[in-house]
Amino acid sequence: MNIILLGPPGAGKGTQARLLQDKFGLIQISTGDMLREHIKNDTDLGKKAKVIMDQGKLVSDDIMIAMIDSRISQPDNKNGFILDGFPRTVAQAEALDAMLASHKLSLHWVIEMRVDEAALIDRICGRYTCSNCGEGYHDKYKIPKQSGVCDKCGSTQFTRRDDDKPETMKKRLDAYRAQTAPILPYYQQHGILRAVDGMADIPVVAAEIAKILS
Repeated sequence: MNIILLGPPGAGKGTQARLLQDKFGLIQISTGDMLREHIKNDTDLGKKAKVIMDQGKLVSDDIMIAMIDSRISQPDNKNGFILDGFPRTVAQAEALDAMLASHKLSLHWVIEMRVDEAALIDRICGRYTCSNCGEGYHDKYKIPKQSGVCDKCGSTQFTRRDDDKPETMKKRLDAYRAQTAPILPYYQQHGILRAVDGMADIPVVAAEIAKILS
């Protein structure tokens, strides 16, 4: 079973991918992680990607497709894969289909995790972590029992990700709408697009996705 999880930053794609990996024995392919791994291991594809990235440019579609091709050709892909972070454009979706067809494979489902953008910004931008142990907190939904003190380790040092700032999140959501959302009709035409409420609790979202896959 080969699936794609689509949705804006913060929709919970990574979390759901890990749950699906455990439940169905699928491999998770995060293009960001895969790219970093190739560069770290100094592979031929990693070298090509690094040259492009060092120039401040986006890694080309053909390199990303080649990396995915290499990954799904490995023995642990016997049950299928979950693709997170790719494709982002119709051209990439078409290139992915062509590559899979060369292996006599195809996508089974593309699952869109729909979100309320205002609620998503509230959820993402309120989170922060303990600098010492990494315990996660939120301004509204998970406040330390003692203000300014980590419940887990007692540290008083906390950090917030730059990506979690409201202005940054709005730009990332704008980019998603402009670049990625147009591929939804592409998969709708292929009859494999389904949608779930990405704002629901994690177990509820997982159950909805499992229902689609079953």
